Amino acid sequence: MKIGLFGINMAQVDAPDTLLPLMKRVEEMGFESVWTGEHVMIPRDYASAYPFNTSGRIGVPPETHFIDPLIALSHVAAHTTTLRLGTGINLLPQSNPLLFAKQVASLDHLSKGRVLLGLGVGWLAEEFTAMGVPFAGRGRRFDDYLRAVKKVWSGVEVEHQSDYLNWSGFKSYPLPHAPSGPPIIIGGHSPAALRRTVATGDGWFAFPKSHDELSGLLGQLRDRAAAAGRDPATIEITALWRDFADGMASLKTYREMGVHRLLAPLGLLARGDLGDNLERLQETAASQLL
Repeated sequence: MKIGLFGINMAQVDAPDTLLPLMKRVEEMGFESVWTGEHVMIPRDYASAYPFNTSGRIGVPPETHFIDPLIALSHVAAHTTTLRLGTGINLLPQSNPLLFAKQVASLDHLSKGRVLLGLGVGWLAEEFTAMGVPFAGRGRRFDDYLRAVKKVWSGVEVEHQSDYLNWSGFKSYPLPHAPSGPPIIIGGHSPAALRRTVATGDGWFAFPKSHDELSGLLGQLRDRAAAAGRDPATIEITALWRDFADGMASLKTYREMGVHRLLAPLGLLARGDLGDNLERLQETAASQLL
């Protein structure tokens, strides 16, 4: 089991002073990875429903700090050597795919292959509007952008024409550290997200509200993989570890489900003394830290 921290770029008002010391300590303690979330903006009011809790609200005010994920991870990468650098998740269809391909390849190159690229289609229509990108059809746009980004990372001359892009006759370097590019981890619970995971993902990122929800989703994912002729064991499962305070009991439950990586939310660890809570987390999962 791999253990990491989620949300290192979120609500970190004191990040200029505190983020790097925290990341160095997390690395020294043996945690595997640190992960970001992405929102370019949060509207004061919105009609969109957040899909990962029962309220349908994201649960943070518009003033919440969301440091850009790739900038935050570049900052961390420059001062660490072993921590994996995860985006959990970046919203590919509202990005410029060529610029995104360049930024991810640059970060992966400079960090010597430490990027874990979590991607999703997004849920906040108002954010897409602000970014000047249609919310409708974002799934098809995601699929097309991912195919195009992988061509940019191939090192050969890029040719990609679609309903969204018209690319021809160029290359973009540096390439990612590994010829295959960084691992692609698909986020989301919808049938379309599970389909994408099976079709194009190296892994799946889950935001479960309960063990029962996660168990049901994993069953659906494995059924889809089997139907597509893919071994479900080839899909690495990453899940938020909201109940880490339950210690080894919850860790054992996730392991038995087949989860490969658990991420403790930094916001929950920061309730109380962060240093003490990190030490307790380390002690709880000491045998699992890689």
